[in-house]
Amino acid sequence: MLSRRSADLSSPTSAIARCAALVLAIALLAAVAVLGAPASRASAAPAADSCAPAGLASASAAPVNLAAAEQGGEDKYTTATTTPVDQIDVDALGLLDPGTISVGTLSDAGPSICVNGKGSFTGFDNELLKAIAAKLKLRIQFSGTEFSGLLSQVANNRFDVGSSSITTTDERRKTVDFTNGYDFGYFSLVAPAGGSIKGFANLSKSTRIGVVQGTVQDDYVQNTLHLEAVKFPDYATAYANLKSGQIDAWVAPSQQAEGAIRPGDGTTIAENTFSVNNFVAWAVGKNKPKLTEALNSGLDAIIADGTYAKLYTDWVPRELPKGWKPGSKAAPAPRLPDIAAIARENEAKAPKTDNAAKPKSTLQQLGTTFFSWDLYAKALPDLLKTGLPNTLILSVVSGVLGTILGMVLAVAGISRSRWLRWPARIYTDIFRGLPAVVVILVVGLGIGPVVKNLTGNNPYWLGAVALALLAAAYIGEIFRSGIQSVDDGQLEASRAIGFSYRQSMRLVVVPQGVRRVLPALMNQFISLIKDSSLVYFLGLLASQRELFAVGRDLNAQTGNLSPLVAAGLIYLVLTIPLTHLVNYIDHRLRTGRPTQAEPEPLPAGTPGATPGKG
Repeated sequence: MLSRRSADLSSPTSAIARCAALVLAIALLAAVAVLGAPASRASAAPAADSCAPAGLASASAAPVNLAAAEQGGEDKYTTATTTPVDQIDVDALGLLDPGTISVGTLSDAGPSICVNGKGSFTGFDNELLKAIAAKLKLRIQFSGTEFSGLLSQVANNRFDVGSSSITTTDERRKTVDFTNGYDFGYFSLVAPAGGSIKGFANLSKSTRIGVVQGTVQDDYVQNTLHLEAVKFPDYATAYANLKSGQIDAWVAPSQQAEGAIRPGDGTTIAENTFSVNNFVAWAVGKNKPKLTEALNSGLDAIIADGTYAKLYTDWVPRELPKGWKPGSKAAPAPRLPDIAAIARENEAKAPKTDNAAKPKSTLQQLGTTFFSWDLYAKALPDLLKTGLPNTLILSVVSGVLGTILGMVLAVAGISRSRWLRWPARIYTDIFRGLPAVVVILVVGLGIGPVVKNLTGNNPYWLGAVALALLAAAYIGEIFRSGIQSVDDGQLEASRAIGFSYRQSMRLVVVPQGVRRVLPALMNQFISLIKDSSLVYFLGLLASQRELFAVGRDLNAQTGNLSPLVAAGLIYLVLTIPLTHLVNYIDHRLRTGRPTQAEPEPLPAGTPGATPGKG
């Protein structure tokens, strides 16, 4: 009976069935949550796409709730004029890849910079750059990254240009140069509607104020308001925390604030602020003044031929503030329609909604935010087509390299030579002690420029190498502990029958040690699958995004976290079967093949009975 039960538990069919049952249970839990949340059905209409040009239907007048004390300032940086675009020597621009402008941008701040439903980087800022590149007869290539590292990546020649609705400040000009302004930058204080926060003056040290790390809003809260900010990596996460009540207010660029707020969110823009001196511009490395000059020339050219006005009207139609216009001081003012009048007409035609009076219940908010069938269906094709292959490639490559290097470290760590032991110990201590994102940034941004001729300045494979270096430190310790757990008698016995020390280790000790640590190795590989999402910090092409980045991009387009939940479910589908597979393998290695139950003896005299038994 016992042997038969063991056979059932350890059979491959049973293991696969348990894996399938577990994955099915997860899917059912998600379905129950969706069905149990009233808002999930109520929100069947797809969320608005913040990464699509809304045209004059989204026209907005200058805000009336403007913090007057923050207005004004002298424009010290806009150039008086520019070189005609046909006189620019494109061969002297110092581009990383001659003939191509490499641009680092974001994917989560529509309508300015974002990834659309087709997986392409777009938005007002990036469409302007495409038009300028066409004027200069240059190609353009966009890569996604995080804002907190963008300026340093531009300064260190990871990118030629940084495009991220970057508000210029004197502090930032110490790191990079900026072009002339192509946009202006109100930023908004978003707070719960009907709450006690009516403006910046209501903020205090006890207020939890959300900002995106490294932005001008971060600087404003800390250095102008002298308050402590709660910092987030992206706009979507910051706003989600405001809606859930984890923060009391959010300071954000006005375009992102207006695009994020949906009816029923229970939030409103309490106040705005603006400075004419801190316009929005593209960042360029200080070693590329000719590229800055070329971009300024291209910007003036697309203003003059009407391209700027068309893109502005399509993407971000807002009334221009008094005293500001895009381009150089010699550039003509863009010929825009009467946006203020159109905004008033749109407001008069719009159905009246009371965003403050009808906030969604907590259950509805959770259902809408995390469990939207429409967004699951919208996210799944891109998750499977782009995210899943890249996650698997990064995980497998880094896992194989990490395992090979980890075995070398393990053998060196137990070597009799201190010249092998000490380097292995130092390596392990360093890479186990550093955060994964630090190692990825150091390898990608530190080694990247050195080997850019080999990598084509594409850090995708450097990200895999960084993950491998991290994994090797842990895998080496796993192997070392497994090898040292093998009884000394195994080595002595193999030496006694004539094996050399190396043969004994290779054929007897190491195989037994590896077998004992298979579960720990699989846990490390599962960690690699999840850590692959950190490679995005290096700046990747849209086609190189892994599961988390794909989910986050759609989250940014819609302001909904359902795409991230969908990505999480795929991570579970990847990791849970791996866990049970290694448990099955471990069980088989410990118990061996299941024994067959011995048949009952037949009574004496029965045909086929063994003589003398019965």
